[in-house]
Amino acid sequence: MTATDLPLDAIDVPRVQRRTVGVLAGSQVLSGIAIAGSVAAGSLIAVSVSGSEAVAGLAQTFGVLGAALMALPLARLALSKGRRASLSLGYGIGGAGAGIVIAGAVWASLPLILIGCLLVGVASASGYQARYAAVDLAVEDRRGQQLSYVVWAGTIGAVLGPNLLAPSGAIGSALGLPELAGPYVVTAVTLLGAVLILLVFLRPDPYLLAARLRARHSAEAAREFAKPRLRDGIAHLRGSRMALLGMCAIALGHVVMVMVMVMTPVHMAHVDVTLTLIGLVISVHVAGMYALSPVVGWGVDRFGRVPVIVTGVVILLAACLIAGVAPGDNVVMLGVGLFLLGLGWSCTLIAGSTLLVDDVGPVDRPSVQGLSDLVMNGAGAVGGAVAGLIVAFSSYAVLCAVAAVPVLALGILAAAWGRRRSGADELGAQSD
Repeated sequence: MTATDLPLDAIDVPRVQRRTVGVLAGSQVLSGIAIAGSVAAGSLIAVSVSGSEAVAGLAQTFGVLGAALMALPLARLALSKGRRASLSLGYGIGGAGAGIVIAGAVWASLPLILIGCLLVGVASASGYQARYAAVDLAVEDRRGQQLSYVVWAGTIGAVLGPNLLAPSGAIGSALGLPELAGPYVVTAVTLLGAVLILLVFLRPDPYLLAARLRARHSAEAAREFAKPRLRDGIAHLRGSRMALLGMCAIALGHVVMVMVMVMTPVHMAHVDVTLTLIGLVISVHVAGMYALSPVVGWGVDRFGRVPVIVTGVVILLAACLIAGVAPGDNVVMLGVGLFLLGLGWSCTLIAGSTLLVDDVGPVDRPSVQGLSDLVMNGAGAVGGAVAGLIVAFSSYAVLCAVAAVPVLALGILAAAWGRRRSGADELGAQSD
C-alpha cells in the first residue's frame, strides 16, 4: 500500500509537504545544470553550423517552443496521473533531445539541432511546473515562500551550468565530438538523474494527495477529482481578473528576459569575448533569477502579490537600460544588467505564479498552470525569434529598447488592476 492509498487521517500532510519540497529542490538542481548550460551553447552552436547570426535566437526559440507545446499535455497528464508522471516525462524527453542536438552537431545539421533544442525545451516545461507542485499542499499564507524554495533550488545548477561551458566543451572534444556538443552531454546525464529522483522519491504524489484532501470536504470536488477535465480549469480564468494578471506577469516578464538574455552571448562574441567570460555573465544572470527567490517569496507573502509585480517591472526596466548601453566587452556592466534582468524575472514569476494559485482550487490547478506556461513559453518563443532578427538587422541596444515595451505594458496593467483590487477590498472591509 502506498502513502496515497492510506486513510487521510493517517497521513502527516506537513511532513509530506516538506519532503515534496526537498525532492523537487533536488530535481531542480540537476535540471538547472541541464537547462542553463545549454542556453548559451544553443545560440553559439546554431551560429557555428549555419554561419548566420540571424538564426542565433532560433535555438532558444525552439527550446521555448518545445516548452510551450508540451505545457498543456503535461498538465493533462498531471490531472490523471499526478505530478510525478508529468515532471519525469518532461525531463526524460529533454534528455532525449540533448542526444539529438549532439547528433546534429556531429553531422553539422541545423534542422536536427533545432529539433533537439525543441525537445530539450520540454524539460523547461517540467522545471516550470515543478514550482506549482511545491504549493499543492502548502498553506495559503506560505505559498509564496514554498514556491520560491523550489525556484531557488535551481540556483546551484543554473549558476554552475553556464560555467561548465569550457569544461564540458573539453568533455565533448575528449569524446570525439564538436566542442559545443559537450554541454549537451552534461544536459542528457543530469536530466536523466532528475527523472530518477522524481520516480523514486516523489511519493506520495502532492497533486493527487491534495485533490483527495479537498474531495473529503466537498461532494463537488470529489466528482471533479474522480474525472478531472482540462477545459474546466481553463474556463475558470474567464471570471478571474487577478488570475489573468498573474498570467500576464509571468508571460511578459518571461518574454523580456528571453529577448535580452538569448542575444547577450552573441553581443559579446562580436568582440571576441571568451567562452569563459560569456559563461560568467550568463551565470550572474541566472543567479539573479534564482538566488534571491526566498527573499522574493517572503516579500510576496508579506507585502502582497501585486506590489512585488510592480517592483519586478521597475527592476526589468533598469536592466534593459543598463544592458542596452553596455559595450559587448564590458563584462561588469553586462553582468549588472543581466543580474537585474534575472531578479526582475524572479519577481514577476513568483508573484504572478502565487497570484494564479490563490484563485484556483487544487483540482483545477494543473490545467490553469499548464495554460499559463503555454502562454509564457509561446511569448518567449516569439521573443527569441524577434530578438535574433533585431540584432541581425539593427543592434543589441535597439533590442533592449524594444524589450522595455512589454515591461511598461505590464506595469500599467498591474497598477490599474491592483488599484481596483485594493478599492474592492476596502469596500468589502467597510461592509463587514
